[in-house]
Amino acid sequence: MAKPQENSAKEEPIEKQLWKVADKLRKNIDAAEYKHIVLGLIFLRYISDAFEGLHSRLKSGKGEYAGADPEDKDEYKAENVFFVPEIARWSYLQSKAKLPTIGKEVDNAMDAIEKDNPSLKDVLPKVFARGNLDPTSLGGLIDLIANIALGDAKARSADVLGHVFEYFLGEFALAEGKKGGQFYTPRSVVELLVEMLEPHKGRVFDPCCGSGGMFVQSEKFVANHHGKVNDISIYGQESNQTTWRLAKMNLAIRGIDSSQVKWNNEGSFLNDVHKDLKADFVIANPPFNDSDWSGDLLRKDGRWKYGVPPSGNANYAWIQQFLYHLSPSGIAGFVLAKGSLTSKTSGEGEIRKALIEARLVDCIVNLPAKLFLNTQIPACLWFLSRNKANGGCRNRTDKILFIDARNEGHLINRRTRELSAKDIEKIAMTYHHWRNPKGKYEDIKGFCNSASIDRARELDYVLTPGRYVGLPDEEDDFDFKERFTGLKKEFEAQLKEEEKLNALIKENLKKVKLV
Repeated sequence: MAKPQENSAKEEPIEKQLWKVADKLRKNIDAAEYKHIVLGLIFLRYISDAFEGLHSRLKSGKGEYAGADPEDKDEYKAENVFFVPEIARWSYLQSKAKLPTIGKEVDNAMDAIEKDNPSLKDVLPKVFARGNLDPTSLGGLIDLIANIALGDAKARSADVLGHVFEYFLGEFALAEGKKGGQFYTPRSVVELLVEMLEPHKGRVFDPCCGSGGMFVQSEKFVANHHGKVNDISIYGQESNQTTWRLAKMNLAIRGIDSSQVKWNNEGSFLNDVHKDLKADFVIANPPFNDSDWSGDLLRKDGRWKYGVPPSGNANYAWIQQFLYHLSPSGIAGFVLAKGSLTSKTSGEGEIRKALIEARLVDCIVNLPAKLFLNTQIPACLWFLSRNKANGGCRNRTDKILFIDARNEGHLINRRTRELSAKDIEKIAMTYHHWRNPKGKYEDIKGFCNSASIDRARELDYVLTPGRYVGLPDEEDDFDFKERFTGLKKEFEAQLKEEEKLNALIKENLKKVKLV
């Protein structure tokens, strides 16, 4: 998180200050639309800063830049910097910020950048000349974003802009509520997944990548652990074009190569654009209990090695999609609805049994409620490993680690919870100590248990952590969908009894009248 300004140490971090001002300028614009305006401007500021920095070095003509042409696009391509034409440079747009035509100027800037940078084709928003965004508010936004990372902070402006972009993504997701959850996985959940998986080197894949948070956090993990960012490469797919655009900008602002992050509106099941990829790490948050995944068209698909998933629920299709893309030593970590741990409908129980017997399930984490913006469905984390025998870790072939983290986290508002850094460390280190041959792992009643495959068999292949760590079954195995169905049946039965009773009363009344 960015530090507060030096002259106001007690003030909020700069990203929070910026959000409050930007939100005031929103006026009558819906958050879902406004995010493209604000994030588009932050992105524009970022690529302009990067361009201006290299432009000044090329213009100086010193050292390796001797004889260079500062307007030659190839010079920028060679250093992985976007070329920004004159009408799109931040200084130019800021000089026009007070004009009534500023919206058209920004739209023209976005068009010009896409024209000169093919990798950004169809990515940038052109929404600035719309009637519901008044020029004064837009000019105010430009001035606001112009003040990010001034003075001594100029050298680290890219990092600050990256923080601001990431923070604003989260705030817009909160503002949008349920719709926001479609493009944004809560940061603490992403951090937990990445800390547990430790993607230090290799290919990282997310076939439902949203706005790219899993990739950003993976790169941060490598950097924070003194690794080489170039040691990992990312592959992704997203079916929502608007969300894919956010991902491309989010990755570009971090300097992450997004050339293998693809969009198509058919989605990963019908059109798997990375069908030959075998990844070292799969990290994902697929839609919960998706009933509209075209399962009827894929009954004989080769990916269903462990059983054909039901056409009305994609949970076990996603699990097998992840496995299909794992390398022989690969590991996957992903979010699913908690019902996936117990469901036996339409063959899901048999698929889960096959996964367990194939020694693929490595760890299950029960998550706290209220972590996700778009659903109140209880959630869990699955970790699958292709090589539990060793892979540099303890041989855990016949074991599964269960962690119950429902009591972790804290509320940030009435409806939303998040995991703290200490919570994340506690959960992740439990997993690491269990996997590490020299780790100091021990079962903790009510929190974690290293269970045998035999124990999973005894429990009929149900994977709810409470069954294993020592919580009451009824507390951990509550399934809203199943309970709702049960209550509905009870209600319908009561109605039938009531109808019979009413019919009997009417019949008796008729007899009384006859008498």
